[in-house]
Amino acid sequence: MTISKFVRAVAVLSGLTGAGGIILAAAGAHLSSAAGLHNAAHLMLIHAAAAAGLCGIALALPRRGKWFASAACLLLSGSLVFASSMALGALLESKLFLMAAPAGAVLLIGGWLLAAIAAAIAWPSQEAGRDQKFEN
Repeated sequence: MTISKFVRAVAVLSGLTGAGGIILAAAGAHLSSAAGLHNAAHLMLIHAAAAAGLCGIALALPRRGKWFASAACLLLSGSLVFASSMALGALLESKLFLMAAPAGAVLLIGGWLLAAIAAAIAWPSQEAGRDQKFEN
């Protein structure tokens, strides 16, 4: 699979995650007043937007795009795991997925750290490329 196909797939998942966040927000407004639904909605919306931004960077920097797309995947998977744990806890009032929230948090932290590493790796190569263009 080429990087552009991979990034497009991640961007589609980002859009679906954002839609899921809106659905949770609506459920929180109309079905239940539990704070867990609102928190899950915000978590999904924020990370869907961040993943979409990382997909844009991945397409703009094709040589380093896999790093940014991988960070987006971690953010999306972490937000889905964490938010589903919060939403199920709020709706079912159960601790069915007790370790899902910490596992989701670990994925989210890993995604943000990978995004930072990707930016640090991509920055010098882009600056060097610009300098060479301007010197010629």
